[in-house]
Amino acid sequence: MEKKVIFPGSTLGIIGDSPTGAMLAMAARNLGFKIAAYSQNEVSETLQLADYSVVGKMNDKDKLKEFAERADVVTYESEHVSSEVIEYISKYTYVPQQYDALEIVQDRLLERAFFDQINVNIPPFETIVSLEDVYNSVLSIGYPSVLKPIQKGFGKSYQSVLKTQADISDAAYLVERGTYILESWIPYEQEISMVLIKNGKEINFFPAVENKYRDHRLHQSIVPANLDTEISAEIHKIAIKITENLDYTGALEIGFFVTKSGTIYVKRIVPAMHQSGYVFDKATNVTMYEQHLRAICGLPLSKVKFLAPTVMVSLKEEERADLKTQWVLKNNWYYHFYRYPENHKLERAGHILVQSDSVREALNQIEDTGIWDKKESIN
Repeated sequence: MEKKVIFPGSTLGIIGDSPTGAMLAMAARNLGFKIAAYSQNEVSETLQLADYSVVGKMNDKDKLKEFAERADVVTYESEHVSSEVIEYISKYTYVPQQYDALEIVQDRLLERAFFDQINVNIPPFETIVSLEDVYNSVLSIGYPSVLKPIQKGFGKSYQSVLKTQADISDAAYLVERGTYILESWIPYEQEISMVLIKNGKEINFFPAVENKYRDHRLHQSIVPANLDTEISAEIHKIAIKITENLDYTGALEIGFFVTKSGTIYVKRIVPAMHQSGYVFDKATNVTMYEQHLRAICGLPLSKVKFLAPTVMVSLKEEERADLKTQWVLKNNWYYHFYRYPENHKLERAGHILVQSDSVREALNQIEDTGIWDKKESIN
């Protein structure tokens, strides 16, 4: 695809429904762009910030075309936007991210075939089309293992962790829904995110992030990650290999599992702005959103500089009231609340960035409040 330069005054189209779109819209406004937004959700915060908005289903070709033709450049802000949608709107506007990478990562079998092709280490897996396949595959995969649909985005209700043979029959209803994979459960010590920006042949890294999950949702992102030098270098090497083999422009995230012995497994690719990148609003001199915009709009990428240890902690709606004490005490806590109507149920109310002299000090401040007293669960 021929690279274009998008100048201030042009219209940036944002398609997707997550809070990331609103953050991207605000960054785009600072760069002088007008905003066109497309969402399935009429209360989307991105729509509220847009100069021009379209509410429509993701299979409404007339509305998608209308949206695309109003924008000089379009970006999807989440990996959950269908690759077929992006392929369609690419006929009517400029989409630098393209749809090839989305197509790969939205199908677990395609994603694993890609990993095999470039020879990177991933958890062992088998393809499942029947319950008999599960019984046969678990002999080589072992326990515990995870049954996952090949299409992503269905949520944890479509997955099952198999710890014993008795769990297999309980998961029979899942296999009836379609093709699955059975993947070995990796007993990891750390989960690491590498957020990077690809702009042609240039690959620009943010510092490594250590992530903590609860109930399959990102709970904390920690920068800098506590990584051995050799492991850090190997993760960078793998990330470069993966990125160089993707036809993509913009921000992306590559997730890794690191075991106690130092073995590294690639968990996933997200060819979009990932929530773990929120932490860079305070941890580095340039945000993930601005770097993404620079890449897709043809600007030179900023040189990323680490500023200070920072922890992002996600905030549920029921935890909001518990923040009142911290609100008047903490001068190093930075708040970001997602703006939705009061009658709209939202799993996450926002997130908080805690910047300190050390990661340990930031984590101690968070733990001492008691707001998030709960052990991390299996992701």
